[in-house]
Amino acid sequence: MNEIYRFLNCVEIPSVVKIRQTFNDQRADNPENTLLSLLESKVENILPGVRIAITGGSRGIDKYVPLMKTIVGFLKSKGAEPFIVPAMGSHGGATAEGQTRILEMLGVTEATTGAPVISSVEVKQIGTTEKNLPVYMDKRACEADGIVLFNRIKPHTAFRGEYESGLLKMLAIGLAKPKGAQMTHCLRLENMPQNIIDVGTIALDRLPILFGVGTVENGYGGIAEIYVLQRGEILPLEPSLLKKARAMMPRIYLDNIDALVIQEIGKEISGAGMDGNIVGRYASDAVTGGPKVTSMGVLDLTDHSDGNGNGMGYADYGARRLIEKVDFVKTYMNTLTTTQPRGTKVPMILDTDKMVCQVCVRSCGIVNGDSVRMVLIKNTKAIDEIYMTSAAVREICDTSKARAVGEYFDLPFDVHDALTLFR
Repeated sequence: MNEIYRFLNCVEIPSVVKIRQTFNDQRADNPENTLLSLLESKVENILPGVRIAITGGSRGIDKYVPLMKTIVGFLKSKGAEPFIVPAMGSHGGATAEGQTRILEMLGVTEATTGAPVISSVEVKQIGTTEKNLPVYMDKRACEADGIVLFNRIKPHTAFRGEYESGLLKMLAIGLAKPKGAQMTHCLRLENMPQNIIDVGTIALDRLPILFGVGTVENGYGGIAEIYVLQRGEILPLEPSLLKKARAMMPRIYLDNIDALVIQEIGKEISGAGMDGNIVGRYASDAVTGGPKVTSMGVLDLTDHSDGNGNGMGYADYGARRLIEKVDFVKTYMNTLTTTQPRGTKVPMILDTDKMVCQVCVRSCGIVNGDSVRMVLIKNTKAIDEIYMTSAAVREICDTSKARAVGEYFDLPFDVHDALTLFR
């Protein structure tokens, strides 16, 4: 890397200023009490002794453990015997052990929720769609007396439809385990919206789905609203909740970004490692939106991602510490399932964070460094406080929702040239 270091050493990184962005801040008061009240008013006929499976996904849902514990406690109060099944398709390396580990890293265990985690990738075929796709579902869930779906409802990072990330997707892909997720994805993302409906409808019709618990997040990742949908309400009501979630989504208040540096990516941040709705890059050309970014760099992979480096392929450049954390088996199993390899392509790897920042500035096509619209974010879930160069600040598209705080300063790096901006 000595020659590359010398090549980039002359590149000056423009000074930055902290930007405070504001988004929808609607917040549910005491979500656990709200959920319990909804459960008590909407859920009936839970018989003593019945075994009920609750889905546990791989996302970092706000209040995940307290809400899961509330669902478990409610079911136990009726005499039921709840257990948690990982419902995350092919995540966790497509293994039962890997999926249990993901839940553990998110804090979901028997000790924290009161219900055992029963993890298996065994499936049972429960039907076939009109497109001749077999419908597979988690065998342990199929053997239960009832199933509870639990997930956040939000726009997906790779496709658009009436149903995106939410309860129906949790059923059609998450609970379908690796084998079923492969079937739902096999016609590629362009056909995913209809496949989710086809598979989900069959599952709703043939599995003992009791109800669903769905959360809608505000612009800061907190719970804005929480819903309990009875079995027959999931199909008709979820699309309206998705519209609410889309309206509350945060954004970077720039339409054009010359250089974007992301501190970290990870599966608990987004299924794609980074949210394409925020950065404008996606797994396929089937979906568009977000800012136009010329040069993008990624510095690190979260521990919670458990080696799954999905999302690194959207970046042009990556730091060595990012690639050293990638488990390529887990990463490739995820994208082999989705049939979309774009997110797992390896970006150009540079030794240090500073070199990544320099090459993003160098390669964005702007000769004058003071004119580079550079943005730095921690991750795509934490964009309320970000950093911009003066050229970027001048082009903020909504100054009522994004303003500079403090003075401009040079990017801070430690003795190893690791960025310390977000420490």
